[in-house]
Amino acid sequence: MEPPNRPCELALRLHALDSEDLSLLSAHVQDALVRVGDIAFLADKRRFALVGSRFDWAAELDGRLERCRCGLHFEGVQRVRCQRICRDQPDAVLELLAVTFEPDPEPPSGVIRLYFAGGASIALDVECVEAQLCDVGPRWKVAARPNHDFSGELDEHAPRGP
Repeated sequence: MEPPNRPCELALRLHALDSEDLSLLSAHVQDALVRVGDIAFLADKRRFALVGSRFDWAAELDGRLERCRCGLHFEGVQRVRCQRICRDQPDAVLELLAVTFEPDPEPPSGVIRLYFAGGASIALDVECVEAQLCDVGPRWKVAARPNHDFSGELDEHAPRGP
């Protein structure tokens, strides 16, 4: 039987300093599961951080279905805004879908957005893109890969807006 922890050489460490780097980082955290209680804004340090369990998309290419604990943090954060996240429910789990950057008219400042399933999001007003992703804990097998329905088919019977 294989031990639950994999060798340290599989640990991922990424540093993003521009929107292209951030796109790569976003691909690695796609479908990460994050407890609301594991999200923090350290205003005095201008740092936003979270801990989650990311699906290892690179391992899937080798035929392994695994998740691992990871930390993600952003530096130079001036303000944080949340939408559809109940901070009074610390055990609620969010599924991170993407991380994007929208530059201000005067770069390098802008807004980093973390998009979660169900319409939840977090907007970080930042001085510039400076993010780090690091595997920080165990790695374990999972039964299935995350799955998204991108068929684009619309339900004809869905209620219409005003």
